Amino acid sequence: MPEPLLEVRGLKTRFSVEGGAVMAVDGVSFAIPAGGTLGVVGESGCGKSVTALSVMRLVPDPPGQVVGGEIRFQGRNLLALSEEEMRRVRGNHLAMVFQEPMTSLNPVYRVGEQIGEPLRLHQGLDRKRARLRAVEMLRQVGIPAPEQRVDAYPHQLSGGMRQRVMIAMALACGPQLLIADEPTTALDVTIQAQILDLLKRLQAERGMAVMLITHDLGVVAESCDAVVVMYAGRVVEQAPVKALFARPAHPYTAGLLRSIPSFQEVEAGGERKRLRAIPGMVPSLRRLPGGCRFRERCDRALEVCAQVDPLLELKREGQSAACHNPVPAP
Repeated sequence: MPEPLLEVRGLKTRFSVEGGAVMAVDGVSFAIPAGGTLGVVGESGCGKSVTALSVMRLVPDPPGQVVGGEIRFQGRNLLALSEEEMRRVRGNHLAMVFQEPMTSLNPVYRVGEQIGEPLRLHQGLDRKRARLRAVEMLRQVGIPAPEQRVDAYPHQLSGGMRQRVMIAMALACGPQLLIADEPTTALDVTIQAQILDLLKRLQAERGMAVMLITHDLGVVAESCDAVVVMYAGRVVEQAPVKALFARPAHPYTAGLLRSIPSFQEVEAGGERKRLRAIPGMVPSLRRLPGGCRFRERCDRALEVCAQVDPLLELKREGQSAACHNPVPAP
């Protein structure tokens, strides 16, 4: 088997909080092949974004710190690199699109200057060549009249255009891996579809790998090859996307899939059935239950679940879950 482009092994990221510390990412492992797409899903606060920031080595220190594991990119452990070496990797080979472009784009600089900055930093382009390249990147991401938009400030653009600018910035230097953290948050449905189609087109054209962080399982079904499901800082299931949707093994994954609205839920009288929500709340990282972290919300919990923390183990071909009583295959 070829070596994965990105391989994360036993990643642990801790944050210092009042009264102690919490492990926001606790032993997370996954791999992404060259050109592949991995979806990372889970409820808010499960550790998806912290995992992405850890891979990029952008966790604010203090209060955060990567305290264990390995992040191997093209065979090199990123955690062993100096900050100067990591800066050469970040942007040039690894890039990230953040959730909210208005907090990621600098409001006092024109978008062309912001797209051109990594080109000047990593590829040594002068300002004129960087500007020409910024215009070309705006054209590639589908922004109309790029020769004029290159001089616009972020507040002069719509939400969808700002997200396209973020994608143009991330892809300016031709990275091998793009991490997209909730790239369609706060956008209307039509613009969401456009952004996702744009990412798929650019990925196909450039042959890059994508790590897509989202809470939308519909997006995962359409865009990803494999899925990592996270809960309370840990991976609870990993599977190829088709296997996960056809036969989820972990009760949490099954609960997420049951909560997706569908046309089949409309009854004969035209009335819609109530959505089947997962009961309870995600536990606080400061007060995690003993044993399985999901057991207090699980309808398949056994006595052993309160006593023994389940390991992520292969349950079916290509599908692993951290569960003592997995959902049986249909």
